[in-house]
Amino acid sequence: MWLLFANEHGRFPLYPGERTVIAYAYTVGEEKWGQWFQRAVRLPTRNLTVRLDFPVEFEPQVWGVETSLAAEVPVRSPLERHDDARRTTFEWSTDAPLLGARYRLEWRFRGPGAPRYEENAPLEQYCDELRNGHLFGVPEQRASVRMRGIGIVQRGSDLLRQRARHFQLPREEAPARDAAIGLLSTLDRLESLHDFSKGVGLAAPQIGLSVAAAVVRPPEQAADPVVLLNPRVVGESRDTDRQYEGCLSFFDYRGVVERPLRIEVEHARFDGTRIITSFEDAMARLVSHEIDHLEGGLYVDRMAADATLVPVGEYHQTGQPWSY
Repeated sequence: MWLLFANEHGRFPLYPGERTVIAYAYTVGEEKWGQWFQRAVRLPTRNLTVRLDFPVEFEPQVWGVETSLAAEVPVRSPLERHDDARRTTFEWSTDAPLLGARYRLEWRFRGPGAPRYEENAPLEQYCDELRNGHLFGVPEQRASVRMRGIGIVQRGSDLLRQRARHFQLPREEAPARDAAIGLLSTLDRLESLHDFSKGVGLAAPQIGLSVAAAVVRPPEQAADPVVLLNPRVVGESRDTDRQYEGCLSFFDYRGVVERPLRIEVEHARFDGTRIITSFEDAMARLVSHEIDHLEGGLYVDRMAADATLVPVGEYHQTGQPWSY
């Protein structure tokens, strides 16, 4: 019994007791053109590499998502970018990818002359437009699709309903720093997709990490984000207010939530020391929202029983800060 491999260069038999490595590559042509490329790992694989090549004038931005049975998270290895006078290339690689995992790279173009794609338009339309050099404008993707595209875990995932594990500090200082870096990196990508004039927060479960870490950027854009490790609310004011909130994991809707105007939060530094910080008004709301995430809660849990969600298309306060 023997196996026979053949190509244009000849035939290559493989006999019992022998082994070989098959290396292959392929190019995705314009008939498959779109805003994403996905590869599922169905056979044991030592290395998976994807290279994306764009005209430099398109001003491309690329990000990646890894989906497994456990979670959907940003790809764990960085994308390498290379620019020259004409082309911008991105290369991403991972060793020993998990069987059953899916790796999806997505991109958007920011250049004024770059093509834009309508989510449900026929594929042939894109090919014809690209061949003829014609460009066309289209509506933006749904908010939740954009969030999922940069690796934000969406409502319905069990991960968002689990209590996050606290770090054992200072022994786990290194993984705590890694979680903070991942959150801050995702926060930077978020701000290229949406105007967060009210401020924005992100909890580790939203990027696939079930650990008690969150970052919050105040409404003042110049202010540095606040990193919270193992946070818990230890005090709050009796004075409350009701404001619309959104959630990156449920970004197609907004809902009115009542929260205290001031909270005291005990949290840890990377060296394990504990401190108590007081947050007021918008920061109190943002921090409270993220701590809810770490305890397995969503803002919809705090809404009144008779309250209704407002589709983002009907919400008229985007780009406006909360008023106090």
